Amino acid sequence: MPAHPSSNASMPARPDPDALVAKLQAEQAQAGRGKLRIYFGSNAGVGKTYAMLAAAQRESQSGRAVLVGLVETHGRAETAQQLQGLELLPRRALSYQGRQLSEFDLDAALQRRPAVLLLDELAHSNVAGSRHPKRWQDVQELLAAGIDVWTTLNIQHLESLNDVVSGIVGIQVHETVPDHIFDDADEVIVVDIPPEELLKRLHAGKVYPLEQAERASRNFFRLGNLLALRELALRRTADRVDEDMRDYRRERAIDEVWPARERLLVGIGGRAGDDALVRQVARLARRLEAEWMVVYVDAPARQHRPRPAQEAVLKTLALAARLGADTATIPGTQVAQALVDYAHERNASHLVLARVSQRLSRWLPWKPASLPEQIARLNPGLDVLLLSVSRYKNESVKRSTVETKSGFSWKGYVGVTLACFAATAVAELLLRVFEPANVVMLFLLVVVLSALRWGRGPGAWAALLSVLLFDFFFVPPHHSFSVNDTQYLFTFSLMLGVALVCGQLMARLRHEARVAAERERRAGALARLARDLSGALTQEQVSEIALSTLSGVFDAQAGLLLPDSDEQLYVVRGSEGPIDPSVGRWSMEHGQMAGHGTDTLSAAPGLYVPLRAPVRARGVLVLQLRAAHRLRVPEERRLLDACASQIALALERVHFVEVAQHTQVAMEGERMRNTLLSAVSHDLRTPLTSILGAAQAALPHAPPGAAHEMLVQIRSQAQAMQQLVDNLLAMARLQQGGVHLHRVWLPVEELVGSALVQLRERLAGHALQTQLPMDLPLLHVDAVLMERVLVNLLDNAIKYTPAGTAILVRAQYDGSACVLSVQDAGPGLPAHVPAAHLFEPFTRGHAESAVAGMGLGLALAQRIVQAHGGSLQAAPAQPGPGTVFSVRLPVLEQPTLDDGMEEKSV
Repeated sequence: MPAHPSSNASMPARPDPDALVAKLQAEQAQAGRGKLRIYFGSNAGVGKTYAMLAAAQRESQSGRAVLVGLVETHGRAETAQQLQGLELLPRRALSYQGRQLSEFDLDAALQRRPAVLLLDELAHSNVAGSRHPKRWQDVQELLAAGIDVWTTLNIQHLESLNDVVSGIVGIQVHETVPDHIFDDADEVIVVDIPPEELLKRLHAGKVYPLEQAERASRNFFRLGNLLALRELALRRTADRVDEDMRDYRRERAIDEVWPARERLLVGIGGRAGDDALVRQVARLARRLEAEWMVVYVDAPARQHRPRPAQEAVLKTLALAARLGADTATIPGTQVAQALVDYAHERNASHLVLARVSQRLSRWLPWKPASLPEQIARLNPGLDVLLLSVSRYKNESVKRSTVETKSGFSWKGYVGVTLACFAATAVAELLLRVFEPANVVMLFLLVVVLSALRWGRGPGAWAALLSVLLFDFFFVPPHHSFSVNDTQYLFTFSLMLGVALVCGQLMARLRHEARVAAERERRAGALARLARDLSGALTQEQVSEIALSTLSGVFDAQAGLLLPDSDEQLYVVRGSEGPIDPSVGRWSMEHGQMAGHGTDTLSAAPGLYVPLRAPVRARGVLVLQLRAAHRLRVPEERRLLDACASQIALALERVHFVEVAQHTQVAMEGERMRNTLLSAVSHDLRTPLTSILGAAQAALPHAPPGAAHEMLVQIRSQAQAMQQLVDNLLAMARLQQGGVHLHRVWLPVEELVGSALVQLRERLAGHALQTQLPMDLPLLHVDAVLMERVLVNLLDNAIKYTPAGTAILVRAQYDGSACVLSVQDAGPGLPAHVPAAHLFEPFTRGHAESAVAGMGLGLALAQRIVQAHGGSLQAAPAQPGPGTVFSVRLPVLEQPTLDDGMEEKSV
């Protein structure tokens, strides 16, 4: 039957399941974490700190615990007045370059654990010696501890806008905050005032002292600067609001979901402006909600760049990683082909490059194809975006020296020149024996070896210089570049062409061999580590393999920190170098790298890598590299992550093998013990019944005196033994066949009275009290088993309390469950045994005690109560002394008079 045309139009759109799952995962990840609120503004003096303190005053008056971790008033009276009535956290004193400086005390804040912590100036750099170099990292640790943090931030401190702000105001701001901190904040409150009013506040001394304010008004606080910064702040906030709006629409399927995500591939070449290009693409990717990658092509022409140029490339890649990009260095003989292949492999929709002016091509008779033209020729369907970075002058000036030096390696050319002259001297001697045509091969050999040793440029210079030297010294007329025989021109051209081709081929071969060797080294190291770890059966073997392998792979002193049975980290035997367990503890708890080369505890000499396994972290790997810059290469960092994952998996596998072995042994022991207890209990039951029956039959006929007392003692001990045997049999039955309940509806008074009748003689030495209200509901329970629960609880109270003390049996109904409690006035719970452990089989409050028993009564009671869907707990009596054992049983719908007392089996 066809559907009505308008039937689907009125139906609400179905929410996207992936969006709902993502939202649920995000909410689960945020569970237990604190909330971050940022008071955001365009400049100092707009009132961010004042607004934060005013909100804190309202929060404190509503009853929440507010603690001022650190607030800078900068001499502003209005701001200082808002601090009145708020509790201040004492600052931590640190010594720096002979001065005493005060800083935020992170450990004290974590210990206090307030509901809300105020921490001003999120972009602040901490004093050397602090746990983290940046305050935003302190905030991350506070949020992970479940503390709500309120802080302030200016637009110029956002990492992605740092270069834009410096281009506007002409001042480079060095204290920055990664954009993901701002994007992940739970709440961003914009504090804004018109620039004219801000200038009035500045001239009135309400922003800075008057002398400093006059200086600021001439430089930073110009009207144009304030207008531009205000626009940036509002636009950045609008981007965040727009992102929230899109998330809202996606969750509720208000708009159609995009069929695919944009992917941007950014190519850098180690030139001035690479950092600005990366920041600009970061902003573009955020607006497009696109994934982005930054790559550097390691081509043969770039092999001989000096160390500063290589360091600049690694720093740019590190900046891109901080801004959220995937980074890589890819080998390739042709830059264009390598970029196109990588874009195809990663399904990139756009390739982004910096626009580079080719001034040399204007003076050449032919115009070489530019990199974008080569890419367009190789893959016409790939969109190429050219972004201008020339306006970022500060960065260009800073890196121009590096770029100039990177284009020329004089050592290679000097070496080639000396080699060619040496070949000329040897050729002079060989010409006494051989013809000049044979000597040409000697120069060709020099060209090949030069290209192999120093690369393409020196190889080409060797080819040209060899032809010139051969012409000058060995072709008539000698010691002249003129040629009498025109056939030598063909010889020279052929010699130069062959030399150039051979040189270029050898340079390419050298590059490909180096790349293949690096790949083989990484793959081989990972394969050897996986192979060796697969055969490790103990933690000691895993540790030995890991230390010996990683020390050679990364040319470092390797160490391991592993947790013991008390979760305390210890240094594994065979570890090298200085190791600080406190740094390892932080790395393991937070799941992040720490130490040298990171932003956390960077003063430590080693790099601490957490060994994260699927279940939990299994330890910490410590590396002290001899070449500290080695791990800046993305491939080396990924190799380290892969090795750490392999070690963590091996440690977790060994751990669970040990757990499985212990569990198997425990199960076998438990099964044997249950079988033995069942057999012994059955054999003991017959003689005990006979002894108890004989004592009870002889008591009425025994005359008062010693004989009568002995018969009473025999009967009492026989009854205790009989109860112990009954508990043994019941426990063995429960563990072997489970709990089978035969439920009936019983009043609480009947259940309590039956248990008291069984123990009436033993309870005679205590003051028994009962509190059973008349309106208690009926309980749907197994009468025999629940009676045993009360008997065991009363027996426990009789055993462990002095004679003459009171025992209280109480029942109450709280609307959903009935709570039966047995309270004594004894010594209370043992301090050395947790309350939960008292309900484990064969556990006693005191291992060596004159009190008879095997520690089964409470364990059996708990199993029976849990089978009824209830719970059994122990707690100190309030007011003390004594202990309260509480049985909480669910109350079901009450039966009618017709069927209420019929027995039901479950």
